[in-house]
This record gives sequence, C-alpha cells and structure tokens, in this order.
Amino acid sequence: MAGLCEGRVCIVTGGARGVGREYALMLAAQGAKVVVNDLGGTADGTGTDLSPAEQVVEEIRKAGGEAVANGDDVSDWNGAKNMIDQAIKTFGKLDVVISNAGILRDRMLVNMSEAEWDAVIKVHLKGTFAPARHACAYWRDRAKETGAPVNARLINTTSVSGIYGNIGQSNYGAAKAGIASLTVIAAREMRRYGVTVNCISPSAHTRMTADLRQYTPEEVERRNPRWVAPIAVWLASEESGDITGRVFQAGNGIIAVAEGWHRGPTIDAVADPATLGPIVKDMVARARKNAGMNGLDLD
Repeated sequence: MAGLCEGRVCIVTGGARGVGREYALMLAAQGAKVVVNDLGGTADGTGTDLSPAEQVVEEIRKAGGEAVANGDDVSDWNGAKNMIDQAIKTFGKLDVVISNAGILRDRMLVNMSEAEWDAVIKVHLKGTFAPARHACAYWRDRAKETGAPVNARLINTTSVSGIYGNIGQSNYGAAKAGIASLTVIAAREMRRYGVTVNCISPSAHTRMTADLRQYTPEEVERRNPRWVAPIAVWLASEESGDITGRVFQAGNGIIAVAEGWHRGPTIDAVADPATLGPIVKDMVARARKNAGMNGLDLD
C-alpha cells in the first residue's frame, strides 16, 4: 500500500536529531524521498559534523527508503539555495520543506549579549526565511511554467516561547514569534501557486529541552519526538491542501490549533490621555487571558 507521502521529495532541516530525525524517518516510512539537512553542531550552534545526518540517511536506506545528507548552513543565503538545488538535482523535484533547525542561547534580557541575540535570530529566523525564499521561488516558477498549482508544502517550526512567551528566552522567543508571523504572511502570498504554509510548535524532550528542568520517565515518554511527527507528515502530504496559515501545537499528549493575535475589547477613540487609564484597565480585565498566563506548560 502506498504511503501518505509516496514519491514526494522533502527537505528536513535540523533532521539528524530529536524532532527533525523523527520527521525524516516517518516521512521516509510514508514513501517520501528525504534530504536530511544538519550542520551537526552542539545545542548552542557551535561546531559542525555531517555524520549525524549521514546516520539518519543510512537508517532510511536500510529500511528501503531514499535519502541524502546535506550539511549546508540554512541561515546562509547561498547555503540554503544549494540545499534546495541539491534536492531538485538528486530527486528531480521538490515538494516539501520542513524548517526545523535551531539552537539555544538562553539568558535573561539584562544579561544577554549581542552575539547571543544575533546567533539565535540568525539560525531560527533567517534559517527559516532563506530556505523558504528559494523554495517558494522554485515553486512559483513551476506553477507559472505549467499553469497549474504545484501542491507544495512549507512547514515551519515555532515554540510556545514565541507564541505565549517564556522567561529567559527573549532571543529564541522573538525568533519563534517572527516565524509564526512569517508563516501567516507566506501562506497568503503562496496560496495562488498551490503552496500551503503551516507551522508546528513541538513539545518534545530533546537535547534542547532536556536541561530546562527534571522530567519523570512518564513525562519523557509523553514528550517523545515521535508524537510530533504525525502532524508534520500529514501536513507534508497532498491530503492537507486545504489547510494553510495555521500554527499547531504537538506533543506532550496533545495536538492543538494555536490561535494567534486577534482583536479583543474595543472602544471609540479617546482624545484625553488622562481619562484613558480606567477605560484601558477595564478593557484588559475583559480581554481573554493569554494561555501562557494560565498555567500552560511552556517547555
């Protein structure tokens, strides 16, 4: 029986470990041809090592699938373009890009260095934008050449730190919030070409989250990255063509649709700022409380 992603060509960035590895393995198990991208660095982004990506490729091939490793830096303009080109050259086309690569350099705002800010923004935000830009240009050109929608997928990675907020992660959270917004905008721009753009916020126990606190064995199992992979693989398939511009939470026992910014309580314009205070306080009191302030597990 054909898999859900039979014959589709997929790139997974950060695909050698954790959530990305589970994406790559499940995509391949569902018939996809996979480009496993990973620099192989440490959790803070230092160092390079292609062997983890090559190990995932070997695992896919031993199971009868098709895969190739890629060690390009997705936050580098030319590196991202080379990764897109490698997928097309190797497998003849490109259908899906899952941007999952990331690093952490947590620090309280008043102690964060410029280098810590720049590194995290570069890997997460630019590292999502650059592959998306090159892939979307390819898909647009294909749609224009054929006169038909390309049925392609762009799947990004956000975090509860970005969509709800988390102390000590202003760099990471800002990048992840930016990725969620990029997802919504790109979905609107690319709809005409048959490209859907969605985003996943994983709740998973990986090397990036393992040190946030102590986890029980039961919590580790609930946060196993394999619980995140099904929504990514379904979004990568042709069956998800009517879903775009959405953010999903997955892992820790749930799959949920995350709701973004929306207009809450509204008043007519007020000219005098001195009279505005009590009115604003009443509006805030009537506004729907942010989920992150109501006991949401932010790791």
